[in-house]
Amino acid sequence: MQDDIVKAIGVLNSGGVILYPTDTIWGLGCDATNENAVQKIFEIKNRADSKSMIILLNNINKIYSYVEEVPEVAVDIAELSDKPTTIIYCGAKNLAQNLIADDGSIGIRITKEKFTDQLLQKFRKPVVSTSANLSGEKPPSNFSEISDEIKSKVDYIVNYKQDELTINEPSSIIKIGKNNQVKVIRN
Repeated sequence: MQDDIVKAIGVLNSGGVILYPTDTIWGLGCDATNENAVQKIFEIKNRADSKSMIILLNNINKIYSYVEEVPEVAVDIAELSDKPTTIIYCGAKNLAQNLIADDGSIGIRITKEKFTDQLLQKFRKPVVSTSANLSGEKPPSNFSEISDEIKSKVDYIVNYKQDELTINEPSSIIKIGKNNQVKVIRN
């Protein structure tokens, strides 16, 4: 796993795209502060750049670096959730502009998974996480379901967990709006 982390960080630092296991499904990832890297993911997925993507962090306190105001209810949800939960926050900052949604929001998930936690600790920046599939196709539930087309377009494929056949699912998505309004986008 350590070799994968070193190689993945090298690719992330050079503006490349990785294919990696997350706390949910396999994802395409890049440096969330690098506009060119983010654009590469839109191109790989054949996805309109008006559709936003999320970022992973490994520590709840890091949210304050990427969101103007963090609602207290969001911290409670992130800390108490027993399954991976992505929270959409208003007022994104310090991220690639093409990663931020038109309304200024960004989806953030705090990962507790071993590989992504260590990757984020050592990379020291947020990493994009979007499902490893072409836009409009079903997200892969494990590595064996990822298309050769996706695999051929990334700069590095993490070896860790490739053999696992566990069926994984995308995270829940919650949007926190003005006045701490909570809206469930995906359960």
